[in-house]
Amino acid sequence: MTETVVCVLRSGGDYGPEHVRRLRDQLSRWSPECRLLCLSDAEIDGVEVLPLAFDWPGWWSKMELFRPDLTGDFVFLDLDVSIVGDLTNLFAVHETAVMRDVYRPDGLQSAAMVLKQSDRAEVWARWIASPGHWMRKFRRGGDQAFLETVWLGRVTRLQDLLPARQLVSFKADVRGRELPEAASIVMFHGRPRPWEVGW
Repeated sequence: MTETVVCVLRSGGDYGPEHVRRLRDQLSRWSPECRLLCLSDAEIDGVEVLPLAFDWPGWWSKMELFRPDLTGDFVFLDLDVSIVGDLTNLFAVHETAVMRDVYRPDGLQSAAMVLKQSDRAEVWARWIASPGHWMRKFRRGGDQAFLETVWLGRVTRLQDLLPARQLVSFKADVRGRELPEAASIVMFHGRPRPWEVGW
């Protein structure tokens, strides 16, 4: 697939342009040919930005990843990941795949996803029919809880397609331990944020 990474920044929350630039710099180190595209309502120096089209709050802005005008296949990464190794295996994934939830092995976690254009239309159609309903229903579980209504039991887990320990959780796999030698991406889901612990 094309080596494109997409991220999302909705201004006014915990994240700012500096976190997008942090991701850009990590990608430049580990995958210098990679294209980074940010869906955002802010201008970000040195980063290609596609304006957000809807005023969905917080994490719900991630649903714009499924907009029909966003074409092509890409990797999505949350802004609180840390890239610590080569991404060749990630870019070699040729099917839609979503991270397995760290604490709910049967669940999905949307911090890292490979999203093929052909698989996004179904998600968008279900979402755009009633975004207000879904935001109320999943006000706690967020976008990944909504994605489970479409893909749970049907989509491949990203960890199953990558070499063991290449995609790891800071809280579950790294904190207080050595970083696994095979690790390429460390997920910081929730607190602490990577910059709060010197990452």
